[in-house]
Amino acid sequence: MEIKDLPPQQFQQEILEQPQMEYDSVPVSNIPNDRASLLDKIKPDAIVETLKYKLMGYELENGKWIKKDCYKDRALSENGAREISNLMLSASSQNVSLSNLDDSDIRRRVISKIRTLNTMILKNWKEWNITGIDQINAINEIVLENTFVTLKQPEHAGIRGLIKNTTTENFNVGNRSNDGGSWWNPFRRGGK
Repeated sequence: MEIKDLPPQQFQQEILEQPQMEYDSVPVSNIPNDRASLLDKIKPDAIVETLKYKLMGYELENGKWIKKDCYKDRALSENGAREISNLMLSASSQNVSLSNLDDSDIRRRVISKIRTLNTMILKNWKEWNITGIDQINAINEIVLENTFVTLKQPEHAGIRGLIKNTTTENFNVGNRSNDGGSWWNPFRRGGK
């Protein structure tokens, strides 16, 4: 009669009487899940959302955006802040933060973004509540900095290198018969 054919109580007794087994941990990489998890945490578009609220004259207080009266003369309209944010989003995304552009590509894209921004400002300045050249300069600086930093960030494989080198080890347990040694020996691999 085999062990598997025994009644439950006898089966348990037979199992308990079996020789003790020793277990080794075998690391197994979980790279795809780690990388996906890290990608979920990289959110260059989050700054664009923050900038949108700041352009509209809001401050973050206790987790809520509060419109501040002190910015009422300088704040853009919601439509203006949204349009500028949408323009920045094409540069502030996960895909862009993982790209590898050379300096000439970055320069070309930044100049193009600023030209597009200024064209939009010239067309919509009244609707967007732009009242002076100082506001235009400030908006240009915000878009320029955000675009430049986001495009330059991947240089020297910054985020890509981090993701490429990210792994987590999961341990699968495999059994090995007890040969009289200790239950764990870091110097012994695969038995004696």
